[in-house]
Amino acid sequence: MRELPRQLSAQELAGLFEGTRFVERLALEPDPLTRAATLVRELPHDEQIEVLAAHPAIGQRSGISARSAAEQGGDADPEVLAELARLNAEYEARHGFRFVVFVNRRPKAEILAILRERIGRSTADELQTALGELVEIAVDRWRRR
Repeated sequence: MRELPRQLSAQELAGLFEGTRFVERLALEPDPLTRAATLVRELPHDEQIEVLAAHPAIGQRSGISARSAAEQGGDADPEVLAELARLNAEYEARHGFRFVVFVNRRPKAEILAILRERIGRSTADELQTALGELVEIAVDRWRRR
């Protein structure tokens, strides 16, 4: 596994976090990927939502980066994709932000159970979980480059 870097440029961080105002702040930090877990929770609420919205919805098929497509995997069962789309919409309507999960090469069908469980959680808890997952994704992206 690759060690976490001591410094990354905003451009490098944009590739890890899908690019938002957050990466500009993070680029100023020593140990940006270590600091990310704390800093993302210190952002104003609107910027937290922006960071989450930058990630594609799980199961999204178009308009996503090659990296995101590879991470989400190729399993494309139409019934699973339809259920993911329905649950993503339900999640966003309930919580007011995008569902973000570190897929970690799991099949989309496995993510359905996680999404169902997380819909019912409190929005405050869910926001913290989503922000943590976002950082896990970025760290994994760095280590797999």
